[in-house]
Amino acid sequence: MSKVTATNPIPTSPREALAQSAAKFPRHEALHIPATACAHYASEGDVPAAISLSYEKLEAAVTRGTEIWAGTGINGRVALVLENRVDFFVQWLALNALGISVIPINHEMPDEEIPYYLEHGEAVAICALAEHVERLTDISSSLETPLPVVSPQSVIALNFGKPLSAPRIEFSTECALLYTSGSTGKPKGCVLDNDYFIQQGLWYRSLDGHISLQEGAERLLTPLPLSHMNAMSVSTMAMLMTGGCLIQLDRFHPSTWWRSVRDSQATALHYLGVLPAILLALPEDEADDFSDQIRFGFGAGVNPAHHARFEKRFGFPLIEAWAMTECGAGGAIIANNEPRHVGQCCFGKPLPIIEWQMVDEAKQPVDKGVPGELRVRAKGANPRKGYFAGYLNNPEATAEVWADGWLNTGDVVVELDDGSLAFVDRRKNIIRRSGENISALEVEAALADHPAVHTAVVTPVPDEMRGEEVASCIILNEGFIPDLATAKSIQGHALGKLVYFKAPAWFIFASSLPVTASNKPKRADIKALARTALEDGSAIDLRPLKKRSASK
Repeated sequence: MSKVTATNPIPTSPREALAQSAAKFPRHEALHIPATACAHYASEGDVPAAISLSYEKLEAAVTRGTEIWAGTGINGRVALVLENRVDFFVQWLALNALGISVIPINHEMPDEEIPYYLEHGEAVAICALAEHVERLTDISSSLETPLPVVSPQSVIALNFGKPLSAPRIEFSTECALLYTSGSTGKPKGCVLDNDYFIQQGLWYRSLDGHISLQEGAERLLTPLPLSHMNAMSVSTMAMLMTGGCLIQLDRFHPSTWWRSVRDSQATALHYLGVLPAILLALPEDEADDFSDQIRFGFGAGVNPAHHARFEKRFGFPLIEAWAMTECGAGGAIIANNEPRHVGQCCFGKPLPIIEWQMVDEAKQPVDKGVPGELRVRAKGANPRKGYFAGYLNNPEATAEVWADGWLNTGDVVVELDDGSLAFVDRRKNIIRRSGENISALEVEAALADHPAVHTAVVTPVPDEMRGEEVASCIILNEGFIPDLATAKSIQGHALGKLVYFKAPAWFIFASSLPVTASNKPKRADIKALARTALEDGSAIDLRPLKKRSASK
């Protein structure tokens, strides 16, 4: 099989990318769900069975789905609650063919959290797995304007009016609305057009060095959620635009991970920093060497102390990259060539198509070797090429992130001697836990109405397994005791309002917290206070209670 070349035609949408690969590789496998990832819903008799769709079968399913959606006269964004299943790809691409944008929603969110995404995202319908329809119907009924809720099998029952005729699909047509936790409270909706997704595929297939996709031959495994840009736009578009097979897990299962890798014949995989940490903690096995199968892992956030150990034990390189939902492929940076500076949080050198700089807090450029906030933009006449189209209904926030004509990332990095960049810290009020961006202000708002809480300031603390964890520094109201029971009560309150990974894991009770002259929290000082509390043992550890809800 040959390396993908720039002469391949450029599709205008993810749907067209599928059509091109289906025409060229009709019988190649397009989607594969290992038995370990679908055993809870798919089996042959009593035996779990993998799910496999060739390009021609996926093409046929999407074509049929498009016909059904067109018949409904759908006229606005559709929220998808379809987990990491084949249904997600079929419904997304069917709607994409009609120029209809989707809002992927994590089914693990509490009932109280989901309405925000539906209302802010201006959804007109919800398409959910059959087992979620009743729950989503109850949630929808609480909205000011209830939305119809259907399963993929009952879409045909929708009626929005006149059936759609073939619309004109362009690069600028909105494809998806993905939410990202920012530093100012509620998540912001990133509007992503077709070109955003196409540029992701073009970027990935253009890489060389350790990452060099072979057309029609790659099998890329990912456990990451399709409600995030990595799985939905990066890995999916890489495979659709090279005729490869996307191996989609439901989520990361340590006990069956390597079996899934071997059984699915994966040639590459995507990871987040928590995965290497957990896999290194497993008992060593003589079958740990995957150098004859896996060519690379693509991801971000591996613990520097784990990086070299992982590569030596499992036999393939972990290629660190940097990007954010807002920048897409337009500002993505990756350490796909040597030297990779393993163990130094290095994510490579910016490509020539990217303009970049590091600045201090006054937005003035810093000298080489001095940490500064990374700012990026596309080189050329359109500095936003490949980037998000903006925050939905929030021009002020869009203008702020694009201040001075640069995408201001909020990530502090440093330039190494050879021009490579290495991650240092975050300037924004964000906790990065297992690849999830968590807004400190959003968590603080969820804690504020607990009767025991007078003041709550949320901050990141180091975590050996997950990179960072959520810590809450709390001043209690009079009459409440700073003990384990109070901490559990506050955490339980948060778990009822937020998806589990956002809830605080550490509790630090204090009589006062550092504030500025204007009575705002001194977050750098509070961050240091929290770390000290972890080190001296005065913090209450409730990490074991942060678990997925079995009911969802």
